[in-house]
Amino acid sequence: MNQVDYRTHLKRVDHFARLMDARFRIPFTPFTVGVDGLIGLVPGVGDAVSFVLALYPLFEAARMKVGRGLMIQMFLNIAIDTVVGSIPLIGDLFDIGFKANIRNAKLLKEWAGKQSNDGS
Repeated sequence: MNQVDYRTHLKRVDHFARLMDARFRIPFTPFTVGVDGLIGLVPGVGDAVSFVLALYPLFEAARMKVGRGLMIQMFLNIAIDTVVGSIPLIGDLFDIGFKANIRNAKLLKEWAGKQSNDGS
């Protein structure tokens, strides 16, 4: 896969991550929340739906042929977000700060940057 292909995948993952984690600014604060935080407010199923949606960057990472270690690290971010996020009230506050999708997008960008430097 060449650098142009990486950019396409990274652009999709970045757009997804911002939608899920930082789409809306909380009025009168510097904090943002995304669709993940809003879905997580739905009792019972919200966190499960967020978990399934958060797997999308993993599929993009697999298409980019990242290593197993990075896939595990990304999955752990999702698992932490899901487990802690499922705790009533505390989890909702945690979602504002942890932002697993943005973390995973950053990990993919760093990986792609190393790949392009290795190929030069």
